[in-house]
Amino acid sequence: MSLAAYCVICWRRIGTSTPPPRSFTYWRQIRNIIKFTGSLILGGSLFLTYEVLALKKSLTLDTQVVEREKMKSYIYLHPGPLDKRENHGIACLARKELHKAVRKILAASAKILQSPFADTFSTVDIEDHECAMWLLLKKSKADERTARLEAVQEMSETHHWHDYQYRIIAQACDARTLIGLARSKESDLRFFLPPPPLPSLKEDSSIEEELRQLLASLPQTELDECIQYFTSLALSESSQSLAAQKGGLWCFGGNGLPYAESFGEVPSATVEMFCLEAIVKHSEIPTHCDKIEASGGLQLLQRLYQLHRDCPKVQRNIMRIIGNMALNEHLFSTIVHSGWVSIMAEALKSPHIMKSSHAARTLANLDRETVQERYQDGVYVLHPQYRTSQPIKADVLFIHGLMGAAFKTWRQQDSERILIEKALEDEDRYTTCWPKTWLARDCPALRIISVEYDTTLSDWRAGCPAERKTIAFRSNELLSKLRAAGVGDRPMIWISHSMGGLLVKKMLLEASQKPEMSPIISNTRGIIFYSVPHHGSHLAEYSVNIRYLLFPSLEVKELSKDSPALKTLQDDFLEFAKDKSFQVLSFVETQPTYIGSMIKLHVVPVESADLGIGELIPVDVNHLNICKPKKKEAFLYQRTLQFIRETLAKDLEK
Repeated sequence: MSLAAYCVICWRRIGTSTPPPRSFTYWRQIRNIIKFTGSLILGGSLFLTYEVLALKKSLTLDTQVVEREKMKSYIYLHPGPLDKRENHGIACLARKELHKAVRKILAASAKILQSPFADTFSTVDIEDHECAMWLLLKKSKADERTARLEAVQEMSETHHWHDYQYRIIAQACDARTLIGLARSKESDLRFFLPPPPLPSLKEDSSIEEELRQLLASLPQTELDECIQYFTSLALSESSQSLAAQKGGLWCFGGNGLPYAESFGEVPSATVEMFCLEAIVKHSEIPTHCDKIEASGGLQLLQRLYQLHRDCPKVQRNIMRIIGNMALNEHLFSTIVHSGWVSIMAEALKSPHIMKSSHAARTLANLDRETVQERYQDGVYVLHPQYRTSQPIKADVLFIHGLMGAAFKTWRQQDSERILIEKALEDEDRYTTCWPKTWLARDCPALRIISVEYDTTLSDWRAGCPAERKTIAFRSNELLSKLRAAGVGDRPMIWISHSMGGLLVKKMLLEASQKPEMSPIISNTRGIIFYSVPHHGSHLAEYSVNIRYLLFPSLEVKELSKDSPALKTLQDDFLEFAKDKSFQVLSFVETQPTYIGSMIKLHVVPVESADLGIGELIPVDVNHLNICKPKKKEAFLYQRTLQFIRETLAKDLEK
C-alpha cells in the first residue's frame, strides 16, 4: 500500500473535511530507505509495518528480527484519543509521529546495540521510560554470563511496560535471551512473537500423506532391528489407511492398526499417531534429526500440533520429537526461528502437567546458558521447571512400574473424586502429581526427576526381531539417559513402584560394574520401594488371560516366583548392598487389586516385598494406590517426606 493510499484511508476514517495533501516532499527524503504500509485499527493499537529498502547501504541492525523476517520489523504505537475535536490535521500528525518512532528504533538499535554505523545518527531520541528497556537489551548481550542472566531476570519481572515495548524486545533480543525468558516463570507471553506463517501443503496432498512421506524419507541406517521393523510396519499400515480413507472406506486390512479402537475412529488421526510414534524413535538419532529439519519437519509438525489442540496425545508425541531435536545444538537456530520457543513458552505455563513437563524438557535442552545436562526422551524434570536462584543440593528420582507412566503413577489417589477445578484452586487439597507439587514445596532444594520408559513401540506387535522388554535391557537404556541428565553429580534418592524397583536394583548393579557410572553409586543415599516384588508375584499363578491384562508375557515370566533372573538379581543386590551405607524403606499393600469388575488380585504379598534390609511397612491399600496418597497429611506421603528429609539432612544443610 502506498503512503498516499494510507493517508486517504486515514482521512476517510476520521471524517476530516480536507483531503490529504498531494505533496510529500518531507517523506521523499527517506523514501529510498523505508516504505510504509499500515492500517489504523480503531479501539486498539496503531500497528504499522515498515519494510526496509537498501538497508545494507545505510545501516546495519544487530537484531535477530532482520535475519528472521528478511529485513522486516514491527513498531507498536498507542494512538491518542480520536475525539472529533482532536481530529484536525491527524494525517499530518500521524506522519510526523511515525517518522519519529521509526527514527527512534533505527537510532536506538544502531547506537545502543553497538551497530558499526552508530554515527549515522548524532543523537538517540528515546523517552526516559524507554531507556531501561534498551539498556536491558544491551545488557542481555553482554560478554559476562552473570550480567546476561540478570538482564533476563529483570525483563521477566517487569510487568509495567506497554505492549509495544514487549514486542520490541521480542524482535530485538537474541535466541539466548528468548530462551531465557521462556524459562522464566514470571515472563509475560508478549515477549514471544507468534510463529511465522506455515508454508502451504503440496498440491494434491494432505497432512497425513506429508507426515508419511517424512517418515519414509528418514534413513534406515543406525537403527536397531526393532526400530527398522516398526518403521516398515508403520509405513505399511499408514499406506493401507490412507488408501482406505481416499476410497471412502475404513478397513483394518493387513495386520490391523493397533490404535483403531472402534469403527468410529478417524482414520487420519490413526495414521498420524502411527507415524509419529516411529518418528519419535528416529528423532533420538542426531543424523535423523538433521533429515527431519531439512525436509521441513519442524513446520509440518507445527501444523499438526496446531490442528490437534484437542488431542493431547498427538501434541505430546510432537513435543517429544522437538525435545529430542533440541539435544542437537546446531539445530537451535532453526528451532527458534521456526517459532517453537513461543509455543513451548505457552505450553510451559499450562496447568496440565504432561504438557508443561514436555515443554520444560525441550526448553531445558535449548538453554545452554544455565543447563549443562541433556534430558533425553523419557527423562522429565518435575522441579524446578523454570530457571531458579534456589541452589539445588540433591536429586530425587521416581521410577514407575510396568503399565505406569512418569506422571500418572504418582498422582493423588482417585477415590475422592475431587474436581480438577478444585485442584487448580488449591494444590494442597488435590494434585495430579504429588512429587511436582507437594514434594517440591516441602523440599525446594531438590531436583525432582520422573522417568518414563516407553513400551509403546515394543507393544505394537509380538514379532519384533529382538527382545527389548527385559529388565536388563531397560536398565541399561535408563542408566545411560540418567547419567546424561547429570544423575550422580549430587546426592540422590531413588523412589520406585512395582517393577520399577527391580529396575533400580539392576541399574545400581550395572553402575557398580562401570567406572564412568561410579558417581551414581557413591551419591546414592537411599531407596524407597513401593510394593516391589523382590521375590516374585502371585501374578504368574493366574490364568494366561488374566496375566495378559496386566503385563506382557516376558515380564510375567521375569516376575514369577521361580524366575532364575529374579532370584539372581535379588542375591546380587544383597551382596552389593552389604558394604553400602544407603538407607532403605519399603511399603507393601495388604489389599487386593481389582481388575475390571470381576477379578481381584493380591499382586505383591508382604513376603515378596521384603527386601531383607531396611524397614518394611504394610499399608492398608491395594497395589495401584500404594504410591498414591489420599491427601498431603496421609501417612504414605508424610513417611516418605520424613525419609527424604532425614536421609538427605546433611546434604541439604550444606
